[in-house]
Amino acid sequence: MEIKINNLEGIDNAAREFVAGMGKSRVFAFYGKMGAGKTTFIKAVCEQLGVEDVITSPTFAIVNEYTSETSGDTIYHFDFYRIKKLDEVYDMGYEEYFYSGSLCFIEWPELIESLLPEDATKVTIKENEDGSRSVIF
Repeated sequence: MEIKINNLEGIDNAAREFVAGMGKSRVFAFYGKMGAGKTTFIKAVCEQLGVEDVITSPTFAIVNEYTSETSGDTIYHFDFYRIKKLDEVYDMGYEEYFYSGSLCFIEWPELIESLLPEDATKVTIKENEDGSRSVIF
């Protein structure tokens, strides 16, 4: 599936479309260059899922935990950009998150590729020449 985001004003509609297409998947691995809009899109998706907390990049914390006010579900948002060794991911107990049944949105999954669940959904966000973004999953 491909969703096109023409500008920032269209991100909520794109996030709504993404949520509708998520199916039963629980782990989503977001690929894209620096500045492609991974964090911004994940923030919009979390808002569509009912998160009312302030949603920020977990760059320094590695993981942020949110709760959907509408469903009560827990959502984990990871940013592995600063991971230097897989031991750091083992030490944080990644299995407890990835296999919890909770939604997991992962930025920079290429740095932990070997640890991703087999059923993780690959999501690619790319910037198009006209400045729009494409979300492919």
